[in-house]
Amino acid sequence: MQIENLMEKIVSLAKRRGFVYPGSEIYGGLANSWDYGPLGVELKNNIKKLWWDRYVHRRDDIVGLDAALIMNPKVWEASGHVATFSDPLVECEQCHERFRSDNADLLLEHVREKHPGKTNKSSDTEISGVGFGVIPGFTPPRQFNLMLKTFLGPAEEQANAAYFRPETAQGMFVDFKQVIETSRKKPPFGIAQIGKAFRNEITPGNFIFRTREFEQMEIEYFIPVPKSDADWQAYFEKWRREMLEWMDLLGLPLDKVHEVEISAEERAHYSKRTIDFEYDFPFGRKELYGLAYRTDFDLKNHEKASGTNMKYRDQETGEEYWPHVIEPTWGVDRSVLAVLAASYAEDNDPKRPLEGDRGPSRVYLKLPFRLAPYKAAVFPLLANKPDLVGKARTIYEDLRREFMVDWDDRGNIGKRYFSQDEIGTPYCITVDFDSLKNDDVTVRARDTAIQERVKVSALADFLRNQMFRDHQTETEEGID
Repeated sequence: MQIENLMEKIVSLAKRRGFVYPGSEIYGGLANSWDYGPLGVELKNNIKKLWWDRYVHRRDDIVGLDAALIMNPKVWEASGHVATFSDPLVECEQCHERFRSDNADLLLEHVREKHPGKTNKSSDTEISGVGFGVIPGFTPPRQFNLMLKTFLGPAEEQANAAYFRPETAQGMFVDFKQVIETSRKKPPFGIAQIGKAFRNEITPGNFIFRTREFEQMEIEYFIPVPKSDADWQAYFEKWRREMLEWMDLLGLPLDKVHEVEISAEERAHYSKRTIDFEYDFPFGRKELYGLAYRTDFDLKNHEKASGTNMKYRDQETGEEYWPHVIEPTWGVDRSVLAVLAASYAEDNDPKRPLEGDRGPSRVYLKLPFRLAPYKAAVFPLLANKPDLVGKARTIYEDLRREFMVDWDDRGNIGKRYFSQDEIGTPYCITVDFDSLKNDDVTVRARDTAIQERVKVSALADFLRNQMFRDHQTETEEGID
């Protein structure tokens, strides 16, 4: 379904309904800083919990880690970030705004919007060829390091300089020996981590897609030294399929997912093979996740830089080696955005307009049950009838012991339905006058608006069945 101005509608809904707010808004905000509101943090946590359950709790070959945000600066020297973690920067000679020079679309948009008299077919062609020389209207490109610097201790001196981590991976490499010694794992096995990373992006934008502070879900999967390319390629292929299955699990349409093989010239310095999984966001096709084969680059370099033996020792054969690494990486914030975009839906029934004769009859988020912030909402049909309110409140209190459920007694029942639809609540449970006689309720499904009567005593089982179906689907989709 094509929805006009979809990105604008998602940003508006996210703020209006408490998914995502502009950060520091009462002080004029901070560019591309966002806060997750009450519903947004539930959606985000549900994605992270699903990921952690799938890759840590339900597997015996992966263990978890939560490493520090600030590490010894020598870590980033050994990893190559100090020397190579940079983007090409150019500055507009008229307004002095700064941009990545390798983003032709953004440069063209800037020139056309801010300096329309300076663009023509010739300059468009030159800007489209970024990376091949000086760009008209911009300063010559120079490299800009993306790490966010801070200082430890009372004096802001270079000797006290440190960095907020630009990725979560290095904590897993630095702690590799301690993990295998305490967990008794041996290759092939993985270390998983969910956590914040920080990058001083030149041109962040597109809502929560590219920000300076973001969250990653990442696994470093350690494998024995490959005897041939076929060995590492087999592990790589398993994780490639696993990442596609994960996107399906989130409810993302796979026809909007594109696998892009990254060329040797464009790959990171540590990678022998990289695939980007790009997604058709409302603002265009952009990277969602990544999968890389890092060889033994990281452990080898940390051993060289630290003087610590980072090899794995096989207890049976006595062989020592640096394991090679397959690295699947998932962006949490980009996952939230992709889920919101994929879930956003409108009904355009002219008989049921949302506001007079304008707008869709309703807006709803078709969130998978497992991801929805609220699994159900409980209503009394009328808020001024104590018997209805009392029974509804009892049902609400019983269900919330096990499920995240909402209570709503505002306005008429139709508006309550539409309100819950807009935040993605799968089921609305209404206590009416028949409920007082028959001890049953009306359960309305979000996607179809179909209603059915369910006994109060069966409500918990009704919701458990939805959870069970999610669990069955997830189990069947597991990696080989």
